[in-house]
Amino acid sequence: MKNSIKILTAATVVAMSFFAGCKKDEDDVADPSTTNTAEVMTTVKLTFTDSAGVAPTVTAQYRDPDGDGGNSAVQFDVINLLANKTYFATVVIKDETKNPVVTISDEIADESNDHLFFYTPTNVNVAVTLTDQDSNTPPLPLGLNTKWKTQSASSGTVRLVLRHQPGVKDGTYAPGETDIDLIFNTTIN
Repeated sequence: MKNSIKILTAATVVAMSFFAGCKKDEDDVADPSTTNTAEVMTTVKLTFTDSAGVAPTVTAQYRDPDGDGGNSAVQFDVINLLANKTYFATVVIKDETKNPVVTISDEIADESNDHLFFYTPTNVNVAVTLTDQDSNTPPLPLGLNTKWKTQSASSGTVRLVLRHQPGVKDGTYAPGETDIDLIFNTTIN
C-alpha cells in the first residue's frame, strides 16, 4: 500500500497536469465582442480492450475536478497492462465543471484537423500506434484511438500530450500549443 501511495504521489508531482484547454475557433464565437475562453479539461480516461477478447478491460483515469490550477488532482491511476498483449485504447476527455458534463473528446473529433495526440513510453515495454485519422488530404493521425502492443514485464511511464494545431497541423509535434500533458506511471505484468 505504501508503494502505491508513493507511486501515485510521484505521478501527481511528475505530471504537473498541464491543462491549458483548447481555444475555440474565432468563427465559432457568436458575439465577436466576447473574448475566446479556454475549455476546461478535468478528466482524461483511457480504456484498454484486449484485441483477443481474453484479458479484462483496463481503465486508467486522471481527474482534476476544478481544472488546471487550484486544487490538486484527486485521481491519477497507474496504467496496468498484461505482457505480450495487443490492446485497443480510446481516450475520453471531459469537462466536469459543467452541468451537464461536456465531452471534450467529441469536440476534438469534430476538430480533428486541428488536434494531434502524442504517446511517449519511457522505460516500459510498450509500443503505441495511433489508429485514427483526421480529414486532411492526405489524412494525418489524430490519436483518440490507439493500439498498444506490450512486450515483457516492465515499469515506466507513458506521456500523453494533446497538441492544438489550428491551421498548422502537419503530423509533427512542433506547431501549435499544448492542451494536455500528463505522465502516467505504467506497469506491464
